[in-house]
Amino acid sequence: MSQSLPNDPRITPEIVAEHGLSPDEYQVVLDGLGRAPTWSELGVFSVMWSEHCS
Repeated sequence: MSQSLPNDPRITPEIVAEHGLSPDEYQVVLDGLGRAPTWSELGVFSVMWSEHCS
C-alpha cells in the first residue's frame, strides 16, 4: 500500500477539482484503490484521464 510523503498536501475536494477530476471520477479512484490516493497517484490519474492523453 502506498503512503503519502510527509510534505504531500492533504487530498481535498478542491485539490481533486484542480487536478480536473469530477467527484464521480474521484469516487472511481477511491473504489479502485480501496483507499484515498497519494498526491503522486492523484497526479497520475489526472494525466491518464485527461482529454489530451486519452
